[in-house]
Amino acid sequence: MITPVIMAGGSGSRLWPLSRQLRPKQFLRLIGEGSMLQETLKRIEPLGHRSPLLICNEEHRFLAAEQVRQLGLADARILLEPEGRNTAPAIALAALQVEENDPEALLLVLAADHLILDVPQFHKSIASARELAEQGQLVTFGIVPTHAETGYGYIQRGEKRGDCGFKVECFVEKPDRITAEDYLATGDYYWNSGMFLFSAKRYLEELERFEPAIVRACRAALAGASNDLDFTRLDAEAFKTCPTDSIDFAVMERTDCASVVPLDAGWSDIGSWSTLWEVSERDALGNACHGDVVCHDSHNLLVHSDSRLVTTVGVEDLVVVETKDAVLVAHKDRVQEVKQIVARLKAEGRSEQTSHREVYRPWGVYDSIGSGDRYQVKCITVKPGAKLSVQMHHHRAEHWVVVSGTAKVTIGETTRLVAENESTYIPVGQVHALENPGKIPLELIEVQSGSYLGEDDIVRFNDLYGRC
Repeated sequence: MITPVIMAGGSGSRLWPLSRQLRPKQFLRLIGEGSMLQETLKRIEPLGHRSPLLICNEEHRFLAAEQVRQLGLADARILLEPEGRNTAPAIALAALQVEENDPEALLLVLAADHLILDVPQFHKSIASARELAEQGQLVTFGIVPTHAETGYGYIQRGEKRGDCGFKVECFVEKPDRITAEDYLATGDYYWNSGMFLFSAKRYLEELERFEPAIVRACRAALAGASNDLDFTRLDAEAFKTCPTDSIDFAVMERTDCASVVPLDAGWSDIGSWSTLWEVSERDALGNACHGDVVCHDSHNLLVHSDSRLVTTVGVEDLVVVETKDAVLVAHKDRVQEVKQIVARLKAEGRSEQTSHREVYRPWGVYDSIGSGDRYQVKCITVKPGAKLSVQMHHHRAEHWVVVSGTAKVTIGETTRLVAENESTYIPVGQVHALENPGKIPLELIEVQSGSYLGEDDIVRFNDLYGRC
């Protein structure tokens, strides 16, 4: 059977301000009912596969676990990379884990942030690729190009292999406009999708042949791995010795077993706001609107509103994206330059590059709704049955007012229930904990006051989520 391997890393800076370092695009709902990750997992459901294996980094672990839980995939496994080492090591980790139980198992390697509109055609291409993979081929999926795109790498096809595949003649880096037009005219080139199908054993054999140091480091990292809640944590020191390389450079460009299967299924990596506009539903004037938006005499816009009314008058070819703490206005032809804004915010140490005003935690979410020199106000929502860590703060006191639900509050040695419209106070330096013992979400307002209000002023003594 096929084991899906979902690559869920990446920061998604080109879709700022919606995509942030701590909540990148794979965890956002852009097209469809679920997030990009959830849509990827639902897309492969009919394939009759083994439990999916997700690979993500430490800071996204609870986002990934929660979104998997929402789909009811209790058997999904999540592998945490201590730090990114590109795709060749990540896939090697998956192959090593799967190979233990079934060396001939096929790995279907997918990105968590891709869009595929024609799912039945996607399944047909996987069936074609499977025949080649079972014959020992390392199969990649080549996207049938619709235009001369300069933002993607290309794959040139060679002689025919099987009923629907071809030998990979070569991989080509992102071309200039004239070269891309030549590629399109020949019909022998595909966009490089970064999706693969091959057996775990075959991939490891080829990786061992070309980059044995990667295999050695990944074996050592897994040998020292430990299980923590829903996650498998690698031996960090062993993994840090692993070379950084992509699967294309490490294996696919060097092996004589690389095959490509064409994929014409409405694929997009949604790599920019203009790309999202292209794949979104649009009105008669070409406007794609999400949220509370009113447009007057406006054409070919992408307008996304998260938290308030956004209106436009007499404009065209713009991207307007509103979140609770930032607004982007850009011409559709220059949205690739958004990453320069992100780089500037990062250089200035601004929080808008890293996280939203609304921050997700394993126990729920909090929204920083107001702040001043010595105070901060948050709206906190705790999931039923969830509990925050037992903790204390050196520099701030906290007032909690319950808006809905019931809070179980521990302050020092005393534990009591705090109901709707009731409040409690936690002095500076007092050990405390908050829990939702009920069946509905607990919502409360927290007012912090003190000389320092940073999130790093938390001393944890006990935590259900392994954060001590």
